[in-house]
Amino acid sequence: MSTQPALTVRTKERGAELGDLFGIFFEDLNHAADGGLYAELVQNRSFEFDPIDHPDYHAFMGWEKVERGGGQAEATIGESQPINSRNPHYVVIDIAAEGNGVGLMNLGFNSGIPVKQGDRYLFSVFARRDASFHEPLTVTIEGADGSVYGETVIEVKSADWTKYEAVITSAATDTGSRLVLLTKGQGKLYLDMVSLFPEKTYLKRPGGLREDIAKLLADLKPKFMRFPGGCLVHDGSLNPDDRNSMYRWKNTIGPVEQRPARRNNWRYNQTLGLGYYEYFQLCEDIGAKPIPILPGGYDPHHNRIVPIEELSPWIQDALDLIEFANGDASTTWGAIRAELGHPEPFGLEYIGIGNEEVGEPFFERYPYFHRAIKEKYPAMKVINSSGPFAAGTEYERGWQSAREHQSDLVDEHYYSSPEWFLANYHRYDNFKADDPKVFLGEYASWGNTYYNALAEAAYMTGLEKNAHAVGLACYAPLLCNVDYVNWKPDMIWFNNHEVYGTPNYYVQQLFMHHQGDQLITIEASGLEAAPSDIKKPINGGISLETDRCSFRYWDIVLVNNDNGEVKKLNGGLPCTLSDTEEDRRNGTSVKAIDLGETDWENYTITLKAQRMSGPKGFNLKFGQTDEKNKQIWEFGGWQNQDSIIASHINGRGSVLTQSLFNVEDHKEYDLKLEVSGRRIRAWINGELINETEDTLPVIEPLYYSASYDRTTGDTIVKVVNVQDNSVNADVVLEDLPKPFLNVDIHEMSGHSLDDENTFEAPDRVSPKQSHIRVQGNRFAYDFPKHSITVFRVNLIAE
Repeated sequence: MSTQPALTVRTKERGAELGDLFGIFFEDLNHAADGGLYAELVQNRSFEFDPIDHPDYHAFMGWEKVERGGGQAEATIGESQPINSRNPHYVVIDIAAEGNGVGLMNLGFNSGIPVKQGDRYLFSVFARRDASFHEPLTVTIEGADGSVYGETVIEVKSADWTKYEAVITSAATDTGSRLVLLTKGQGKLYLDMVSLFPEKTYLKRPGGLREDIAKLLADLKPKFMRFPGGCLVHDGSLNPDDRNSMYRWKNTIGPVEQRPARRNNWRYNQTLGLGYYEYFQLCEDIGAKPIPILPGGYDPHHNRIVPIEELSPWIQDALDLIEFANGDASTTWGAIRAELGHPEPFGLEYIGIGNEEVGEPFFERYPYFHRAIKEKYPAMKVINSSGPFAAGTEYERGWQSAREHQSDLVDEHYYSSPEWFLANYHRYDNFKADDPKVFLGEYASWGNTYYNALAEAAYMTGLEKNAHAVGLACYAPLLCNVDYVNWKPDMIWFNNHEVYGTPNYYVQQLFMHHQGDQLITIEASGLEAAPSDIKKPINGGISLETDRCSFRYWDIVLVNNDNGEVKKLNGGLPCTLSDTEEDRRNGTSVKAIDLGETDWENYTITLKAQRMSGPKGFNLKFGQTDEKNKQIWEFGGWQNQDSIIASHINGRGSVLTQSLFNVEDHKEYDLKLEVSGRRIRAWINGELINETEDTLPVIEPLYYSASYDRTTGDTIVKVVNVQDNSVNADVVLEDLPKPFLNVDIHEMSGHSLDDENTFEAPDRVSPKQSHIRVQGNRFAYDFPKHSITVFRVNLIAE
């Protein structure tokens, strides 16, 4: 006799607290701040853009000189008499002939400056002049064709820097307008900090955040917000006064004209207008706890290291930030916060040191931060780092450091294929409750399709069910300006006037809105397992490939580990790959060589290699069925810092394991790669450097979790079906009184796996809501194929 499949929720069996599990992560990449969440409409408002930000940048970036009706002027950059030393540049307009006016035009971001008919815009500028004090400065918002949408007139009557402010109302809607500043007369006009903000910022804060983007963040209802990164936390000079310094929080507070412009490590400029005060304020506005991340005195990108005896100022920065957030007005930094307009503390509970750190220098320095913070603020939860990958020696080093120093949480990061997320659904099942908790500070599957969101939803039920071990998790990155893309995928996409959430966004929103406070036991019975090919061997094509390097290889051999058969690859001949810049210029580049293929299931590849020149290493590809499906041993990967084993499925890569390794010129390397089923091991000069298993997904019949919401008394059940067929099952709510139940249903279903949201169809993939009334404590439900379903169950008072 068949048993009806069921998901049984034991509503009185409570488990781990879910706490602050699901939140968001902001990093200023993809122009997430300037040109994005930060509502400033003027690009390069202080004429501080510089080639150090990007080779193509210069001080007039985003500006054009304007000469009308016979007017003539020279526009140059001055720095002898700045507003302040932290922003030394300003523009000098030397009027030769006034004509109908001379000056500057700002082009804004994207297609231009977006304005809406009837909306008001707050203009400000620092200005001075040395003559013609009676001549006004006319400020207009204009269309590309010169149509004037709004204007204001300012009288610059002083030879000293003075701030002027005005309001401009737009008479038209245009997403490609320009800001034009014109004057007449003679002599020189000096301008700096030219700014234009919509009056309608989020919560109408002056100089605040773009309303539509901030509203999408608020609509998520995140438990926390990690800030400011990401790699920009630690990639930079050790000197806080350098243009390319690491992100130092004290540079980001106070009047915006006194905040120094900085190179963003994603190769653009940062005004720092969205700084730490604005960050804390946004967290408060949207109900998210702040999780600031500070540098730990080490830049792994360029091997810049603060000597331990010089670490005190860095530690003091961390202590001062906590005081800035939490100290009362009698403290030094609490008083500064109060002066900025927030006398009450922000209630900081977490602080992170370092971002996906690798290498001994960070882990030598972390204990100094940890001890100092815990001594002064014992309740503060301190977050350690475990590198940028899900496994490997640096990952283990981070966990060892966290256990040794009793970190509260360990920051894990990984970006992988959807299949990796499904294959690793049980990743945290065996993590210990008395260990530091996991902070999954950055994760995403490669893509913004519904399939990506579906796989992530399945994985997130596993995060919930392992709340004993997983304390915090946030998808990354958060924001992307479509015209300034550094990284994909991203949760929210925008241009200068539109914004939409991806399918991934709506999955995150479902889990944040319906997180609950405490786990409830949920069990499945009678569900039929999906078919699986988990024993599929790793075999196929074998090849070598390099990038910008010159390598020679010899003694390339393939051995069958089952019967001892030996094959000499490349016909037993040595070979050379050379893809140097000179090769590329001369048209002589040879990047790759095909070594053949194998159908063996257990084999070893050995070879000798030597780098003749170049900045990196090479890739040994194996198990290749086509260009998008393969395994790779990256020998000297990334910035020649890694030995990595990676898997690619349908063109989407997953780093399976990583170890630090650096390739040296002219040194001979004896390399061995062993494949046994789906186990992979790699040796360099006889030393085991990588060991992993490329696990394939075992598709669960359903992925599910359950929790209790103390505020509403609701029982929350989440169910994800990734299969190609629907699954019918009963949902049984044990120990609930049986008269009647209200069930609110939030569901994502009926979408093609490759569906995406767009500006034209921003809600194509988004949840739909319905409601049922149930008699008793059991109801049948048909979970559609490729669906995400959330039930909120509450009792009906009769």
